[in-house]
Amino acid sequence: MTTMSSTAATTKWDATSLSQSDLMQKDTVLVLSNDDVVIGSASKQTSHEFTPSQPRGILHRAFSVFLFDASTGELLLQKRAASKITFPNVWTNTCCSHPLHGMEIDEVDGPEDVQAGTVAGVKAAAVRKLEHELGIVGGELPVETFKFLTRLHYWAADSITHGKKSAWGEHEIDYVLFVTVPSKDTLTIQPHPDEVGDVRWVTQAQLLDMFAEKSLLFSPWFRLIVHRWMIGNNEGGGGWWDDLNRTMNTQDFCDYDTIHRFDPPTEHMGGGGDAGPMFGEDGQTVMNGQDAKVGDTSKKQGAYGKLKTHKESKLKQLMHIDEVFSAISLLYIHPLKSNLDSDFIKNTFNPSDLAFCDEILCKVSRSFAAVIRQLPPTLLVDVLIFYLVLRALDTVEDDMTFFQSNEEKVKILQSFHKTALVDPNWTMMGCGEGDERRLLQEFPKCHSVYAALPERSQRVICDITQRMATGMAEFVDKDLGQGTVDVQQYNRYCHFVAGLVGEGLSRLFSVSGLEQPSLATELHLSDQMGLFLQKTNIIRDYLEDYVDGRAFWPQSVWKKYSATGDLGYFANPTTEEARVAGLNCMNELVTDALELVPDCLSYLSKLRCSEVFRFCAIPQVMAIATLDKCYHNEDVFTGVVKIRKGMSCLLINNTTDVFGVHSIFNKFASKISKKAESVRKSGFKDPSYDRTIQACQTILELTDAEIQNGTSHGSLMKGTVVVASVAAGCLTYKSPMGASRSASLTTAALASLGIYSFFRMGFKKFIGTSSSSSLLPASKLCGD
Repeated sequence: MTTMSSTAATTKWDATSLSQSDLMQKDTVLVLSNDDVVIGSASKQTSHEFTPSQPRGILHRAFSVFLFDASTGELLLQKRAASKITFPNVWTNTCCSHPLHGMEIDEVDGPEDVQAGTVAGVKAAAVRKLEHELGIVGGELPVETFKFLTRLHYWAADSITHGKKSAWGEHEIDYVLFVTVPSKDTLTIQPHPDEVGDVRWVTQAQLLDMFAEKSLLFSPWFRLIVHRWMIGNNEGGGGWWDDLNRTMNTQDFCDYDTIHRFDPPTEHMGGGGDAGPMFGEDGQTVMNGQDAKVGDTSKKQGAYGKLKTHKESKLKQLMHIDEVFSAISLLYIHPLKSNLDSDFIKNTFNPSDLAFCDEILCKVSRSFAAVIRQLPPTLLVDVLIFYLVLRALDTVEDDMTFFQSNEEKVKILQSFHKTALVDPNWTMMGCGEGDERRLLQEFPKCHSVYAALPERSQRVICDITQRMATGMAEFVDKDLGQGTVDVQQYNRYCHFVAGLVGEGLSRLFSVSGLEQPSLATELHLSDQMGLFLQKTNIIRDYLEDYVDGRAFWPQSVWKKYSATGDLGYFANPTTEEARVAGLNCMNELVTDALELVPDCLSYLSKLRCSEVFRFCAIPQVMAIATLDKCYHNEDVFTGVVKIRKGMSCLLINNTTDVFGVHSIFNKFASKISKKAESVRKSGFKDPSYDRTIQACQTILELTDAEIQNGTSHGSLMKGTVVVASVAAGCLTYKSPMGASRSASLTTAALASLGIYSFFRMGFKKFIGTSSSSSLLPASKLCGD
């Protein structure tokens, strides 16, 4: 899915010679929040797919037109063509379709259009589709003749056509439009055979007879609208159809405030994602729990939790014996030490407020919390609060439904440093989800700790917050639905949300006295370090961002590979062409990120405090490992890819010195280079191959010197791991023919030797004892 802006390019819609399959890929529908705020766009195909990762597809905007002959009161029905992919061969109202993104006549309506009842975008879409499906030219039904009545939020799996596990369905906020003509004889009706199988003018009585005919199929939304509102059961003296003159010429039946929500009848539940009821008993509450089968949105914002995570089996993970022992070491032998209990921190900050900050940090970022806690006491809380302030700001920026308008959001963002960081009682209720919402609601506790920081740290945090908010505000109105426009805008976005974080951290390190004052002036290196992390996340999170409606892959890159001109072309590819295109595109973006590594290593080389070095190094090594995981990996387009937890532990254990960090970058640069060479030999033609090899070679050359200094140690460890791996294999192997006592003893002896060798040769490394290093602990730099 993609986000949108007012600057999007427009297109004259032309369905000439396009099949139903073509239209499913070409048309780009408007993706919505549950409150009917447009948050992005997606291909019609993607939005209608019911899968385990999106059990009800993607919520999008639709319209339902009901065309009446005013002289007879008859309603024009259509029977959807047999060639339609969703709900073929069913009778329904006159026309059902979607407003689209990027049309020549704008089809995007905002909240103000809904409240005014104008919805010119939806009406323009209705005119376009009436001509396409039924041949009714626009002049016969002008936009101003349509009457907008209300909205309904419904979903339904197309289980009648495609079976209980149907891969297709509808999930829409549907705008109901009535329109009348003096006589049907004034209309030109020429149904498109690939859209409409039949048409019929019916009275109320004739329609009810059709409903009673069991051989006829009807769309679930049409039945719902008719029985709920159209015939004789609407409050105020009858249904909409009962008095067309009143419906069309008064506001008696117009409801622009309510979004009426409905689960489908039982026969339309299920689908490819096995979706159950979505709405509460009141018919309005959107459930977030297990019954809803759409991910636990009460815990995280956006698409988090809605996509499957690609994981290796536990057995496969356990076969990485070095990672297993690293996990044991990190958890039980040499865990990251927390300095929150130091006397300095206890005597400086309010214990209750600090405890909240630590708790909420663990909730919004558990992995980052441990890295922050190991910082020296004179820096730890400064960085913790810096992170929480920016996380609060990010929550405001990410919430696509809370604000009435983008202008309101921009105002809040731009004043955040003058409100949240100045007013000790500032709070924001109802913005964000789960723990992020709680962070904003209880922000005075963060402010209490912030106010107790040294003034120099406060200045840094306030300055970066203001500049980041300004950058976020710049992107609020941009169309990120199809990603950033080009690499320049891609870099600019990453600068605002991550590069500035790098600058802020460098300044905090410097004013703490733990690092040299000159580090605060390393603006380029600080920025590049942040960009490296952010670009890695953007590459990995392609599908999450797509589903969530906020994509960042630059169009100048991906449009070289997308056959449809849509970013969603790569998602869940069904053709070899799409699969190959996605891999080529991703490999280019991975290479772009790899080219930042030299600056990252240069930045790390300027650090002198061992705790600060580790704080910076851990996310960097995680990033290079993640890039290796993503490179030429089609799993990125079908779910979430993550490095193994054991691998994470191994990486953390090797960030105690420059040798360990350089070894990691060397290892993964070598792996990516070998992968690139391997796929090239297999016949895969990657346009970025030469650039990838060069980026990897540059990293290898930069790290080789440090690697050579520790060659003997590295060889020793490698040998140890090999022996230990053989030992593990000996212990787990069982011959199908049985084994003699002597063979069993030999196996046990070899296993014992391997494990003994592993502990003997690797013990110091795994308990955290590092080799000689120019890094010094904080206690030796400026005292506790």
